[in-house]
Amino acid sequence: MSNGFHSFGKDFFCTKKTLSFGENLPPMIELIGFTAAILTTIAYLPQVIKTWKSKSAADLSLGLFSILSTGVFLWLVYGIMIVNWPIIASNAITLILTSSMLYFKLRYK
Repeated sequence: MSNGFHSFGKDFFCTKKTLSFGENLPPMIELIGFTAAILTTIAYLPQVIKTWKSKSAADLSLGLFSILSTGVFLWLVYGIMIVNWPIIASNAITLILTSSMLYFKLRYK
C-alpha cells in the first residue's frame, strides 16, 4: 500500500496517482465516469417524454434550457478535444435531449 494504490492493483483503481494529460484512466475510474454519464443523461428523458406526450411546455424555462444546451455543447467540444468517451457520449446524448426541450418550448409554448 505504500505506493498509494488499493489492493486491487494500480491497473484497477487509482487513489493518489496524478494522471497525465491524455493518459488512459484505470478501468474502475472509467466505469464511474460512464455510470455518472448514463445517469445524468437519462435524467432528462422523463421530461422530454412528458413534454412530447402532453404537447405542453408552458412550465419549462426557456432560459434554463438555452443556457444548459450551450453548456452541454461546450462540454461536448471539451470531451472531443481531450478524447474522453464518457464526456463525449453523455454530452452528445444530453445535447439532443436538451435541444429537444428547447424545440418543444418554442413550438408548444
